[in-house]
Amino acid sequence: MKLALWQTHPRTGIAAALTALREAATSAATQGADVLITPEMFVGGYNIGPERIATHADHAAEVLDSLTSIAKTQDIALVVGLTLPAPPLPHNACVVIDNTGTQVARYHKTHLFGDVDRAQFSAGAALSEVFDLAGWKVGLAICYDVEFPELIRSLALRGAEVILTPTANMEPFDSINTRLVPARAEENGVYVAYCNYIGAEAQFTYNGLSCLSGPDGQDHVRAEKAEAMLFATLDRADLARARQSQTHLQDRRPDLYGDIT
Repeated sequence: MKLALWQTHPRTGIAAALTALREAATSAATQGADVLITPEMFVGGYNIGPERIATHADHAAEVLDSLTSIAKTQDIALVVGLTLPAPPLPHNACVVIDNTGTQVARYHKTHLFGDVDRAQFSAGAALSEVFDLAGWKVGLAICYDVEFPELIRSLALRGAEVILTPTANMEPFDSINTRLVPARAEENGVYVAYCNYIGAEAQFTYNGLSCLSGPDGQDHVRAEKAEAMLFATLDRADLARARQSQTHLQDRRPDLYGDIT
């Protein structure tokens, strides 16, 4: 599976985001990508206030129709951050639409970060399912979620081989991108794709540094603090080799951990 991680600036407004996404999907597909990943809340913006988030959630059905059209037309799977309606506040979500236009997964961010998240969103009530995409077992996380080792461990124990993570991480938290994401990959013997914004949105300055970290904890690709389209290919032989030496999953002692998974 060849991934395209689109590190780009936020677009305020649904129409502008979808236009940019169509162009990015065309470019990524032309370069042979099977899957294009966007940052968190890409369709319409992230730090834009509860009222605009609620308005965008009201248009979720039309947005999903547009995403289906883009995926089918460009013959590429999409992992896209957007808002979806829910009471009392909308969800910070991502959807996965395969290259046939079929929605194969949907996830609502479960760990809300700070006042901005809590003012705009309701937390999801369940972790991502593990699903098939382009021949791989895939799980989802969104931004702050990846900082909780229990979440990634749960997905790995349920068979995930790769965790796709739209994010909107900001200054000064570079250590999340450069230290925690590779650690999550290595300690679980999985690939972790972490796709971030770059640029400013309200009081946030996003720190880029998107990456694909391999199951050995090494970066397969890493962006700088600038706009970029990153490409990286998952390799089953690499996964198998890493899992021979990274034996944390089979050496676990859940009898000692109590209710910690």
